[in-house]
Amino acid sequence: MVHSIIHRGLAKKKFKENTLPAFKYCFKKNFGIETDLHITKDNKIICFHDFNLKRKFRINKLIKNLNFKEINKIAKKFGYYLPELKELVSVAKDNSYLMLEIKSLFSKKNLIQLINETKKLKFFSITSFNEKNIRNIYKIKKNLTLGICFASTTPIKKIIKKSKLNYVKIIVMEKKFLLKKKLNIINKPIYYYTARNKEIRNKYKNKNLIFENL
Repeated sequence: MVHSIIHRGLAKKKFKENTLPAFKYCFKKNFGIETDLHITKDNKIICFHDFNLKRKFRINKLIKNLNFKEINKIAKKFGYYLPELKELVSVAKDNSYLMLEIKSLFSKKNLIQLINETKKLKFFSITSFNEKNIRNIYKIKKNLTLGICFASTTPIKKIIKKSKLNYVKIIVMEKKFLLKKKLNIINKPIYYYTARNKEIRNKYKNKNLIFENL
């Protein structure tokens, strides 16, 4: 069971989220990482959280409408380089754990691409807030560790119901659910996001936390 997963590779405040230097540091310290995946206009799977570039790069353009090189030309002005998934895979160690969250809706072609690009990984999971991504990837390959992510506003009854689906192997939910005893009936691994200090980490040592700033 993996307990130490770093949210977007942000093990320390000095790192930029979802970047290779951040990921490499996590792997060096034997931490797992959580990262977000989008598809570019030219069908590259990249590590980036937002659907557009407004928050990080002050330009309101969607990832899906830009080519990989166009995105990084913009990102470079802010000292960023947004890596492809295959670049992340290439720097991961054999014992590295990757939690890959699909942000946008992937086509069947994109899901097959994702499966192919993660073939070398030994320990990883694929999650999404969009259940359709998980259901569709299960139709292609059934032996993957797949999971659904839930927002803080999701009713507990819905979480419990979804946890029983045969293609759901793990559950990812907001940390407000840490003390919800009703969820104890779920017999699958649960990961909680995002713990942003050591106090929370130490308080819930028996839980699988996704955290920042160790």
